[in-house]
Amino acid sequence: MDDREHLEAVARMQAHIEANLFAPITLKALSRAAGYSPYHSARLFRALTGRTPFDYIRAARLSRAALRLRDGDETVLTVALDFVFDSHEGFTRAFSRQFGITPQRYAKSPPPIPLFLPMPVTGRSAIERRRSEPMEVNEQFIFTQVIERPRRKLLIKRGKAASDYFEYCEEVGCGVWGVLLSVKEALYEPIGMWLPARFRPEGTSEYAQGVELPADYAGAVPEGFELIDLPPCRMMVFQGPPFDDEKFCEAIDALEAAVERFDPSLYGYRWADEDAPRFQLEPEGCRGYIAARPVRQAG
Repeated sequence: MDDREHLEAVARMQAHIEANLFAPITLKALSRAAGYSPYHSARLFRALTGRTPFDYIRAARLSRAALRLRDGDETVLTVALDFVFDSHEGFTRAFSRQFGITPQRYAKSPPPIPLFLPMPVTGRSAIERRRSEPMEVNEQFIFTQVIERPRRKLLIKRGKAASDYFEYCEEVGCGVWGVLLSVKEALYEPIGMWLPARFRPEGTSEYAQGVELPADYAGAVPEGFELIDLPPCRMMVFQGPPFDDEKFCEAIDALEAAVERFDPSLYGYRWADEDAPRFQLEPEGCRGYIAARPVRQAG
């Protein structure tokens, strides 16, 4: 049995979990999805995800429930029952252990919390493979536009020496994104970014992750994070064509290379890399890879 078949078996279990977060999930059902015995399925799942199936299910349900409590007006009991918890008390205990705050308090005033963001094991395999298979992008299919960013704050978690996503994860870990996604006041989705020198104190990394917030944000700042001010700027945004999710490393490299070759004067602009961080959004195959670089009007 080769590694690819193991990855596909666990990917099928992950898909079954995602499709049944609002229904009971048994190890027997997961084993049917995987095509192995319950015992072997559970061992394989833990080996490739780092969690037992039921730890994974609980964390996924609690994180999805947290977003419901953050954004809706449902009662804690309603959310608990929707996510297959037997009681208000059991849900409260599990939620408090996971996030360090009761669901009642969280619903009233949601601070940033470390949401669990399951990564498909096929995506992990792509990260480990890194950029082994170059991809070509037809530049005629890259959508380009210029957007205005207002004065705003940036909630940021810095590294020490990282210059890209992979080095950043090795330095800081991969849990930052879950915290950023939990911030209710976010203006836009979280970003991975390359910081200009003027936004980078000595001894901190060029690459970091963060989320942009209103200029008057006065909410909680998680431990290890900081708030910085960003001035208004213009960003030239590039969006590549859709891609196979397992090819996201290659899609990133291809679009970044196209951006490096791009001449912004064709649109009447010039690069202004000191004005703001250059950033990337989370790669999603269905929409294509999206990256942005600051510009100013030419002349």
